[in-house]
Amino acid sequence: MTGDITTGGAIFGKLGALGVDYVFVNSGTDFPPIIEGLAEAEAKGIDLPKSVVIPHEHAALGMAHGYYLISGKAQAVMLHTNVGLANGAIGAINAACEHVPVLMMSGRTPVMESDRFGARTVPIAWGQEMYDQTALVREASKWEYELRFPEQLSGLLDRSYAIANSTPKGPTYLTLPREVLCEPCPPDGLDQPTSLSPSRVAPDADALRAAAKWLAEAEAPLVIAQRGAGDEESFAQFSKWAEDWGIAVCSWWATHLAIPTDHPCHVGADPAEALAKADVVLVLDCLAPWWPDKHKLRDGAKVIQMGPDPLFSRFPVRNFPADLCIAGESADTVPALVEAMGSAPTGHAQRAKALGEANDKRRNTAAKGARDTMAAGLTKESVALVLGEALDGIKSTVFSELGVPLTHLKRDDHRSWFQEPHSGGLGWCFPAALGGQLAEPDRLCVATMGDGSYMFANPVACHQIAEAMELPVLIMVLNNREWGAVRHSVTGMYPDGYASKANRMPLTSLEPSPDFCSVAKASRAWTKSVSAADELRMAIDEAIAVCRKEKRCAFLEVMIR
Repeated sequence: MTGDITTGGAIFGKLGALGVDYVFVNSGTDFPPIIEGLAEAEAKGIDLPKSVVIPHEHAALGMAHGYYLISGKAQAVMLHTNVGLANGAIGAINAACEHVPVLMMSGRTPVMESDRFGARTVPIAWGQEMYDQTALVREASKWEYELRFPEQLSGLLDRSYAIANSTPKGPTYLTLPREVLCEPCPPDGLDQPTSLSPSRVAPDADALRAAAKWLAEAEAPLVIAQRGAGDEESFAQFSKWAEDWGIAVCSWWATHLAIPTDHPCHVGADPAEALAKADVVLVLDCLAPWWPDKHKLRDGAKVIQMGPDPLFSRFPVRNFPADLCIAGESADTVPALVEAMGSAPTGHAQRAKALGEANDKRRNTAAKGARDTMAAGLTKESVALVLGEALDGIKSTVFSELGVPLTHLKRDDHRSWFQEPHSGGLGWCFPAALGGQLAEPDRLCVATMGDGSYMFANPVACHQIAEAMELPVLIMVLNNREWGAVRHSVTGMYPDGYASKANRMPLTSLEPSPDFCSVAKASRAWTKSVSAADELRMAIDEAIAVCRKEKRCAFLEVMIR
């Protein structure tokens, strides 16, 4: 690269040197120097990360999130001044909550009103000025700054990348004033890998030995895991370790899969029974490992908190017990703990067998209950059961947002299940599946969500992306024509209240339901709507065939009760 290219175009060259594959972009009036730089780079044959036009900023953040979940590589998002950043803020909150690194950038309305190249021209350059634009994402950002001079670019992007990928990971943000983007950029460092290495926290050896001793001596140990068990290797080690030692594993509100759902030691999603008995509890990367008013610890039980940030220091209130804390990425802490514990005594095989028998019975009972209710109308549970059967043997990932529950879905690969972030920024599922599909084209990515979540995803934008980028995702909307999560929250707090007894609960209805199939058809997706149990499996199989053979998006609406 030469110093002739604009700073706006030089950004992409540096991102490529950092290993970024895609820059998800929603452009605006601050982008002329960026667009000019990209055109110049193309004319000069300079290899850059692929810039992708994303017609809504929320989708851009969601795609970067999903791409990271499948690839493990942080991507970049570039948005239009304060309004674009505001649209992307929910995605930033979701990524921050889940420790997902994203390099966020947005333009800044020109500083100067005149007399400098790149100064203000159209009225929105005044209308988009803010006292503190960064405030829109500050609480979701590990680091933020504003580019002041072109010669800062390489060093600032190095810093942004290193901090985003340091333990605990998360989004970073850089503001880009238009006048600076218009200036030529010095070439120094633009084609070089980062000068700043991300920091990775190693687990404390003494704490590991103490945790290993507690767990080895425990009579009824329990692991509660929400965000997986690390990478492919540590996932396999964790599963074997749990079975060897006969340790129960609960996936309470899991956003990642930590253990195969049919594993003999997997006790399901409800920690109540195991928690009441447990004398040692390992909390593996859980923001909220149980429901304090509902689930009770056994008296004298010891709690080990282990994860990238075991105390979740960015959250003002989180007072779950922590008799011992172990910091580090799960891909490091899990193998280290397994090694510290060594081989399990032979007597623990009986404990694993007892867990397996009890868990088989629980799973069979849950499956029978889901099947027995299908004649009266489909439910999320019955759809999960059928979907799991249809996906068996297919390399696939299910992204669920108030869609199919993990309890009834067969999943066994460490990247086969992701649920909406605990931050609750709705509309995450669809674009995350698009990002996951982009990261690994031969993997079938399935997005299951409620009708409300589908509307939050800006579906017109997402379907346009799927068609434009040829991403053959399977979209399943479980349509109950209401805010089901809100209803369940109300009935949970007021089981005998007026709202629970009302024929029509206030503030929950989404009727009349839109014709969602027509929305998907507008971008040439295959579509079908089903309501009968005997139609479901055939419809899912047909949709999967469209995705895998025709390589286009399939949309399946499932009417549930």
